[in-house]
Amino acid sequence: MASNRPAPEAPFVPAQAQPETFGYGAYRAEEGPWEEWNPTEDSVTPVRGRHRVAKQRGGFARSSTVLGVGVMAAVGAGGMASANTGKPPVSISLPDLDSVEHIFGDSSDAPQATATGLSKVGVTTDSAGSGNAGEALRNRIMAQAEQQQSKADSRATAAAIAAADKQTAAAAAKAEQAAAAKAADAKEKAEADAKKAAEAKRLAELAKEYTLPVVSYTITGTFGQPGAMWSSGYHTGLDFAAPTGTLIKAVHSGTVTQAGWAGAYGYRTVITLDDGTELWFCHQSSINVSVGQKVSTGQVIGRVGATGNVTGPHLHLEVHPNGQATAIDPAPWLREKGLTP
Repeated sequence: MASNRPAPEAPFVPAQAQPETFGYGAYRAEEGPWEEWNPTEDSVTPVRGRHRVAKQRGGFARSSTVLGVGVMAAVGAGGMASANTGKPPVSISLPDLDSVEHIFGDSSDAPQATATGLSKVGVTTDSAGSGNAGEALRNRIMAQAEQQQSKADSRATAAAIAAADKQTAAAAAKAEQAAAAKAADAKEKAEADAKKAAEAKRLAELAKEYTLPVVSYTITGTFGQPGAMWSSGYHTGLDFAAPTGTLIKAVHSGTVTQAGWAGAYGYRTVITLDDGTELWFCHQSSINVSVGQKVSTGQVIGRVGATGNVTGPHLHLEVHPNGQATAIDPAPWLREKGLTP
């Protein structure tokens, strides 16, 4: 920095205003003219309040004060800028004495200074663009937030679509299972109906080959009834009660293997079918066939009576599969042949 030499005193001219002062563009009343001032004890008493620099001679004191304030403001602004931006402090150099004399000389010869706002002192290009950097950072953060939100929305949408697809698949599977079950039920029912129809047809065909032994009758005894009147302890056949002399017919075609008296059974006729099943017709009043005779379905083989161990006239019918001694229930056997006793 250049050292400042003491400024020479300007000649005092009373009652004459300076045409211009540094920092002001026109004459001001408080700058003069002034009378000669001789300080006394009373006059040098410190004045409270604002320091009055108007008592000093000339405009140099006021102008230098303004210059000092400007320099300090510039230094402060530069310090603040350097503190804010991290830049090194701006160096401030004061003008040398020749420059000061040139400034406070004839105002017409002084160069016009360019005013610079204190807000721009110490501000660099990088710090001046910090607003754009902050806006760019904000935009980047907002873009990232929007991207994350978009990804979250995409994941939520994908999850919703997957859940909907899963529900649709489950509903379709359930509907398919229901349809399959319904189809299976329909098929089973159709098969059952077809089987039933086939069985009905078969029984109808068998009914043409089989017939009930008595046309008009009343069932008075069923298979398995217990009682002391039967030697086995239970009833072994099916009783068709009818008046004595009622015609007895062959249930199915076969061969007469027995015909005659059979003790407790009275007069009995045994017909052996082609499959070996024996049919016993008991308690007859008369027999119309002989052993070894071939008979056909519905052919008369005898008449209802009350011979043997009986309580009244009736036909006692027994069924012995394969000629075995033990009889079976005749009612189911007749139903299998399409007959309802």
